[in-house]
Amino acid sequence: MTPFLIVLALLILFVAGLVAFTAFIARRVEKTLPPRGKFLELEGARIHYLDKGSGSAILLVHGLGGQMGNFAYGVVDQLINEFRVLVIDRPGSGYSTRSSDDAAHLAAQAAYVAQFIRKLGLDHPLLVGHSLGGAISLRVALDHPETLSGLALIAPLTHIPPHVPEPFRPLDIDSKLVRRLLAWTVATPIGILRGATVLKQIFHPDPVPADFPIRGGGILGLRPRSFYNVSTDLVAADAGLDSMVERYSTIRMPVSILYGTSDNILDSRFHGESMRSKLPQLQLKLVEGAGHMLPVSAPETTAAFLREAASHDRATG
Repeated sequence: MTPFLIVLALLILFVAGLVAFTAFIARRVEKTLPPRGKFLELEGARIHYLDKGSGSAILLVHGLGGQMGNFAYGVVDQLINEFRVLVIDRPGSGYSTRSSDDAAHLAAQAAYVAQFIRKLGLDHPLLVGHSLGGAISLRVALDHPETLSGLALIAPLTHIPPHVPEPFRPLDIDSKLVRRLLAWTVATPIGILRGATVLKQIFHPDPVPADFPIRGGGILGLRPRSFYNVSTDLVAADAGLDSMVERYSTIRMPVSILYGTSDNILDSRFHGESMRSKLPQLQLKLVEGAGHMLPVSAPETTAAFLREAASHDRATG
């Protein structure tokens, strides 16, 4: 056998080993954290969701790279004695699926949220969005305002950022083929090696709870489909956001925003305080020194914010 063939054979064995390791980790992750909720079939997506409590409805939508565990970690149980609380895995996230990459665009994600509301017969819920989920929630308010009573946004993406936040830069991959190759080879091993560092960057300056990988569902991000879909979501996030900004002033429903002033992912002035001039009805609350992951790092503060937003929503509805 020639040296070239030997090297080729070794390369193939190495890649095959990475694929096998990735598949093994994905199985272990899903055995450790199986689906915790119900499933709802939509046109083009299958949604995994939690539905707890009773009363007026609050629907929670997580951000980039997250899943329902971001809210179930500490917020949901504080609200279920007063509200019917629903938390979804966005299409392509957690245990929810989507039919194509086109479903990653903000307009498509918003349409799924509106379809979910209609199919479950929810009566004008308060829609809550964290981070990228905030942009999706704003898009629901713009495209499907008849489905909602109001918005409560937590560290929302509202404008196109000047740069991709550092923890997400390795996910900024335009090529679908490259995304797929990385997802099934090096993404999982690198995720295992660098996961703690990335979480510290996302939570900064707040500490990462030791139980977040399990209780908060963080290890679900080690699966290859999670890497591929998060990368796809990131690449699609800017599409249509500029046109949304031009339409914000048309939103008439109550809007509340919660932001940490030391958010390391999305700047509270650029994405939060800038909304004052676009939404005269805006109720903006800033948490001094807090970071981006408020639903996990400050669940009591987040729950109190949502109660206040719901109260304001009822008062003006």
